[in-house]
Amino acid sequence: MEKDYLCKECNLNSMRILFYCDTVFTFGGVQRVLAEIAKALSKEHEVTILTTDTCVDLSMYGYKQSLVQFEYISYTGSLWIERFLCRGYGFLYKYILPFSRCTSALYAKSFFLPRYKHKLVRKINNGNYQVVVGVHAYLSLHLASVRNRIHSVKTIGWMHNSYVAFFEKENPYLPGLKNFFEYEMSELDKVIVLSRIDKEKYEKNLNLGTEVIYNPLTIEVKGRANLQTRRFLSIGRFSEGHKGIDILIKAFALFAVKNEEWLLDIVGEGPEESLYRSLIAAHHLENRVQIHPFTKDINLYYTRSSVYVLASRWEGMPLVLMEAMAYGLPVIASDVPIVQELLEGKEMAILFKKGDTCCLANCLEYMAQEADLSEMSDKAVAYAECFKMDRIIKQWEEIIN
Repeated sequence: MEKDYLCKECNLNSMRILFYCDTVFTFGGVQRVLAEIAKALSKEHEVTILTTDTCVDLSMYGYKQSLVQFEYISYTGSLWIERFLCRGYGFLYKYILPFSRCTSALYAKSFFLPRYKHKLVRKINNGNYQVVVGVHAYLSLHLASVRNRIHSVKTIGWMHNSYVAFFEKENPYLPGLKNFFEYEMSELDKVIVLSRIDKEKYEKNLNLGTEVIYNPLTIEVKGRANLQTRRFLSIGRFSEGHKGIDILIKAFALFAVKNEEWLLDIVGEGPEESLYRSLIAAHHLENRVQIHPFTKDINLYYTRSSVYVLASRWEGMPLVLMEAMAYGLPVIASDVPIVQELLEGKEMAILFKKGDTCCLANCLEYMAQEADLSEMSDKAVAYAECFKMDRIIKQWEEIIN
């Protein structure tokens, strides 16, 4: 390891890079993408992750075998009056005061606690970092709010969800903060988004210039899908109203009336699991639909499946699509914007109207009875090459340098 760092010191292009995020050592798409990008950059740069995690497990995502370093920061230690005043002004800003650059600047001083801001500034300035990346929306907003107190640093906000998820869906992730987001994020040097569709929305609706970098393929592919197993597969966290697993179960129930051989595997965990199990029981599908917990050996499910199904109501950048295609799985996916951008017109996938149970059931039927799965499988593997790490990391290098 000492030799590697010595080589970096001799490399004039080497940078000291900090990724600022919340949780790192948990299962999740953001955590996986961050790990792979950080590890890849650490081969040429000194990379540190600043996290709020208190439980550390370096065996996750291969950190133990990498050169990535870790720093830790805590939200604790603020006075109750400080929290009360911050929450009070937050309520006024979101629901009463007019939106303006002035009120947004005031909200920036209160939307996360001043004592915590001091800790963050100290961590960044003491590390002498040349590039600091806020991972996801809230952490990027944290970074923007202290931008004028950070020394000689390029600051980057890295979005991990779609514009729709942040501002337009029924229960948006950033309720009442659209104008604040517009004013604050302009303080950063760069904002990275996940799709060209998002780039257009940010520029049109928020007057924010952005850079598009797709998420990379983050899994080591071990084997190939088995197209003879007659198994559909869907993977994702069971968060409320997101992955559309309920839609998939209902569609499979329609499909299963005439198709007795195909099975459905669902891999994931989360608050909607009881809903899914009740749907399975209501349609008497206990012997044909199985729910499995998350596992580090996800390879098992990709290699024993024949078709991948993404039934999401919205998506940022679904990693599972690239993973499934890398294993040679033909894809059925809802026509959310990012899926249209990635897969429309591609011959390894068919799209259905978001939320349309009957349309999805027809797609399941097509894959089971008519599709040339072997040809689609070959094209899926070829297309997945576009998302390999070496291509994505070149884009990161361009922005960093």
